[in-house]
Formats: sequence, structure tokens, C-alpha cells
Amino acid sequence: MKYLRFWQLGLLLLIFVLWHLLTKPGLIPPIVFENDQQAAFFFGEPLKIFGRIWDWFVVNANIYEHLGVTLLETVLAFGIGTVLGLGCGLWLALSPMAAAITDPYIKALNSMPRVILAPIFAVWFGLGIASKVALGVTLVFFIVFFNVYQGVKEVSPVVLANARMLGASQRQLLRHVYLPSATSWVFSSLHTSVGLAFVGAVVGEYLGSSRGVGYLILQAEGSFDINTVMAGILLLTVFALLLDALVGRLEKRLMKWQPKTGETEKL
Repeated sequence: MKYLRFWQLGLLLLIFVLWHLLTKPGLIPPIVFENDQQAAFFFGEPLKIFGRIWDWFVVNANIYEHLGVTLLETVLAFGIGTVLGLGCGLWLALSPMAAAITDPYIKALNSMPRVILAPIFAVWFGLGIASKVALGVTLVFFIVFFNVYQGVKEVSPVVLANARMLGASQRQLLRHVYLPSATSWVFSSLHTSVGLAFVGAVVGEYLGSSRGVGYLILQAEGSFDINTVMAGILLLTVFALLLDALVGRLEKRLMKWQPKTGETEKL
């Protein structure tokens, strides 16, 4: 679509302009706030938020250690959760008996609100990186697992029968039939898992840490510094989008064989 990036950036700019105007004195109706300063107190001021980010990266340059810790926790949780989800999903999809035995346990674990495991992981693994990674892994694992499991189950029986007639071994079926069938499901789950990996890292930092962006946000909340809180949220959002963009580039490279929507319609 022509000028798509232009319209996307224009919408983002419009949001920040409206945000700035609505936090200026005299623009918020008294029926909503008792005085003009309450809007800025509750929602922050964009200029001060960007100023805080500038201080973090340029003036004080004290964000890099915290950001590095959070990104490390996120990437480890994302990577480990993806590998475990992919392996377990393939295994159970190709092993009906094992899938039938473990089905109630997997459903029980998936139905559990896994954020409540954070204090347990803190006791098991301490307040370092390991407990945050463990929480992130539990959030990423099930998203990838169920998508891989379903993707393998969706393989056409006709394709499998034809491959077997041509003498394909189980390893060849896995490489040339099952994995290509599950690839689109896997990448769909990875786009969702990026945000959940950040959730695991930040929630873990909330419960106990001395470093990380989540730690900075928690400290700012304790002093009612909404501008720092919003700056931290904005920073995490930007890096989550960057990680998602990397997943998107990898998806395009590995999914070259898949026709685009426009090409499919022409066919």
C-alpha cells in the first residue's frame, strides 16, 4: 500500500500531539478532573517523558545496564520457551499415545494463571535473572506448543499418503511435510510470544530485583512519578516491536516458498 509508513507515522504523531494538548492547562473539562494539573498527574506529559528517555540514554546514560538485563531475560525466555514448545509440540503431535496420557496435565497447566508462579520461581531460583527467565518460559512455551501441535495435526492426510507411497522415511516426513506445515503456525505464535516474554521479565523484576526496566518502573510508581513510568512503558514497547520485527524478517526469509496473498488471489 502506497504511503503506508507515512500514514502510520502520521497517526503516531497525532496521538502524541493530542496527548500533549490534553495534558495542558485549560483543556480538560472540570467534570472529569478537579483541576488542570490532574490530567498531567494521571497520564504524564509527552515532552517530559521524552526528556526522561533522553536523560536515560544521553545525559545520565544510566539505562543501559537496566535495559541490558531486561533484554537478556526476554531473549532467553523467548528462545528457551520457543525451543521447548517446538520440541514438545512435535513430539506429542507425532505420538498419539503420549498426547492422550499428558492431555489433562497440559490443559491443567495451561489453565493456570502462570503469573502467580513468579513468587515460587523467586524462591526456587533466587532474585537473579533465572527466576525471570523461568517465568517468561512458562508464558512463551504454551503459545508455541499449541500452535505447533495444531499445525502438525493440520497436515493433509493425502499429502502424507502420497509421501509414504514415494518411500519417504519418518525423518523425511518430519523435514519435508510436518515442519513446513507447522512453520506458519510457529511464526504466528512467535509474534504473540514476544510480548509475553517481556511480561515475564518485567513481572519478575516487579517482585524482586535491583536491576531492569521493570525495577525502574516500580521505583517510579512508589514515588508517583508517572512520567518515568510512562517512559519505561514506552521504552519496553519500542524494543518489543523491534524484536517482533526481527521475527518478521526471519519469517519472510524462511517462508519464501509460501505465495503472497495477492499472488494467491491471481491464481
